Amino acid sequence: MSDLPNSDQTKPILVTGATGYVGGRLVPRLLEAGYQVRCLVRDSSRLAGRSWLGQVEVVEADVLDPDNLPAAFEGISAAYYLIHGIQGGKVFADRDETAAKNFAQAAEAAGIDRIIYLGELAVKDSDLSDYLHSRFLTGEILRNGSVPVTEFRAGMIVGGGSVLFEMIRYLSERQLLWICPRWFYIHTQPISIHDTLSYLVSALKTAESINQIIEIGGATQLTYAQMLREYAQIREFTRVMIPVPVNAPRLSAIWVHLVSPIHWRLVLPLIEGLSVESLVTNAKARHLFPEIDPMDFRSAVELSLKNFYQGNVETQWSDSLVSTAFEIEPYRFSIEEGMFIERRQRKISLRPEAAFRAFTGIGGERGWLYMDWAWEIRGWMDEIVGGVGLNRGRRHPDDLRVGESLDFWRVEEIIPNRKLLLRAEMKTPGRAWLEFQSIPLKDSQGTLLSLGAYFAPKGVAGYLYWYLMFPVHKFIFDGMIDKLVERARLLSEQESTGNHG
Repeated sequence: MSDLPNSDQTKPILVTGATGYVGGRLVPRLLEAGYQVRCLVRDSSRLAGRSWLGQVEVVEADVLDPDNLPAAFEGISAAYYLIHGIQGGKVFADRDETAAKNFAQAAEAAGIDRIIYLGELAVKDSDLSDYLHSRFLTGEILRNGSVPVTEFRAGMIVGGGSVLFEMIRYLSERQLLWICPRWFYIHTQPISIHDTLSYLVSALKTAESINQIIEIGGATQLTYAQMLREYAQIREFTRVMIPVPVNAPRLSAIWVHLVSPIHWRLVLPLIEGLSVESLVTNAKARHLFPEIDPMDFRSAVELSLKNFYQGNVETQWSDSLVSTAFEIEPYRFSIEEGMFIERRQRKISLRPEAAFRAFTGIGGERGWLYMDWAWEIRGWMDEIVGGVGLNRGRRHPDDLRVGESLDFWRVEEIIPNRKLLLRAEMKTPGRAWLEFQSIPLKDSQGTLLSLGAYFAPKGVAGYLYWYLMFPVHKFIFDGMIDKLVERARLLSEQESTGNHG
């Protein structure tokens, strides 16, 4: 297929919503395809830590303020509109309308080639929720401008971090019994985030997609109840479903809030939109993009869980934690893509090499620096249930190699003078990792020493295990990182005096 008129990969592509789920994943895909990228964000600090940040141009602007948009559009060839107005549980239809009008006018004034918009897939003639109506109206406003628009419409996007998929994940993982309102039995056609991004990127070089509304979906049509059951089967769970003859979106949202970290105000507009079918009704996507063969739901779920199965944690959380000293948080807890994360960090006035030597020397006969008796108890408990315990020790008191054992851990990754990743091999109802990092601060005034604990629970037992261990972690990991700081200082002093004993 021919390139777009005046399409030039030396001209930047504008991406809005780069701090969001789809936009944040679209940017690296565009970079991989050879495009220059400019990100329009209201607050550039929200991009801190993105691995691709140094490869893009960032412009701070607000689509609600038309006066600050011209700089963002200067010299670009195409723009992605990935903005929507779910905030605090309300759909700000007026704000969405204003934002879309401002964006379309700025694009027209700049004379860009194309706008690419990701909207919502639903039967338009049905009784639409406020959220769905706003998404359709946004597409209409963009198309009413003079700049050609390619509008994709997608239903639920399957991928770790997508709100609706995370809802499915948490309900499956944490609930033994499901009370299923009517919306559980509405048919939909979920699409993987991988395929969604493929369509968005391919559109840039598919001239035939100009001025088209393109419905995209995966290879499977199924209900939300079937999605829950499929996910449970993949995870080898047994679950019981009880249908109820009501929709009850608010009660459903509160229920989701109680069993997950997703706030009910965020998920309520989405659940309200699930009362109508979201199915692909034509073959336009197949004709325009024959090279894209969307995967089925099961394959999409298995792909999204690949990090858990392979222990590939670093691909999700390897971004730099800070850029300046005032951003350092001594402790942070979060839940990302269904994984519990605790992170502790300390700024030290030492070189990264000293911190790296400190944390790569723990375990074995040296112990774990703090509350060793607790580690020994955990090792005994592991042996009782048939685990490896702490008896394996370590091969060398200071040297580590990828793939070797370290007590009841396995060395999964080492980046010299920067990072150590350990995967737990003790018996647990889930997957666990410890991550140590020594990150040079950009102000050249020291190093950020970071200790991260990750746990991907499996089933209800996994969640119970985590909450049981959570208070224990408070004491053990707080003490460990403080002892690592002391050890790093001692090693630095020994190096400076020539005493390496």
